[in-house]
Amino acid sequence: MEHKLTFGGNVFGWPVDRPTSFSMLDALLDHGLNFIDTADEYSHWAAGNRGGESETLIGDWLKQSGKRDRIILATKVGMPMGEGKKGLSAAYIRQAVTDSLRRLRTDYIDLYQAHTDDASVCLEETLNAFDALIREGKVRVIGASNYSGVRLAEALRISEQNGLASYESLQPEFNLYDRRRFEQDLQPVVSAHGIGVINYYALASGFLSGKYRAPEDAGKSARGATVIERYLTARWLQILQALDAISEAYRVTPATRVTLNDEDYQLIDEASAG
Repeated sequence: MEHKLTFGGNVFGWPVDRPTSFSMLDALLDHGLNFIDTADEYSHWAAGNRGGESETLIGDWLKQSGKRDRIILATKVGMPMGEGKKGLSAAYIRQAVTDSLRRLRTDYIDLYQAHTDDASVCLEETLNAFDALIREGKVRVIGASNYSGVRLAEALRISEQNGLASYESLQPEFNLYDRRRFEQDLQPVVSAHGIGVINYYALASGFLSGKYRAPEDAGKSARGATVIERYLTARWLQILQALDAISEAYRVTPATRVTLNDEDYQLIDEASAG
């Protein structure tokens, strides 16, 4: 089955509280969305959090709802969790997957992803560790996030050469503004190897929804100040204006999923170059 949409769980535990998280997860299934992506790191960055908050909330919901068999569950490993907990060494992957399974209240993860490349560990060690988890039934398939095209291609070569589990998905940053790195560096690799792509920041942390258009909009969400600082530039506003025009033509909001044609992309490219 081809899954067109994935729900990102980095909002659970920050800024979305427990009751709202549960109601959102129920609503997702009610509307036919069954692919939930999270990470052990979520949301380590928020004041008072230690990491694992998102996984814990999803796990508590799974226990209460009994809906584990109705979802495809993805999580990630590798980002800093404090106290030296980070990276893709075999020992840390073993520790991290045990912690994630406990928080998620499940005995297997459908898609386990390397959250970021770890140049301090050889790819063979990381892939051997993932391969062992698959053979043990703790993980079904593996994916990568934030890899360069060169490193992703090398990882795929090593897996094939050594008969190891291979990355079956890539999670890169990709949206109407941040396109070039994926299109120039990563797309040739995933196309050549048939790798699935799950992009993050599809709406640029909400900026492409049209929610943030001026400095005073920073108070519209917990992450509003960060969004304004990163995205509120003349170039971004030009892209947002082009998206407004496209959305009006389709009679939808900017945040609504729209299949863009070549003419639409040309408008976005022209705005981006402005």
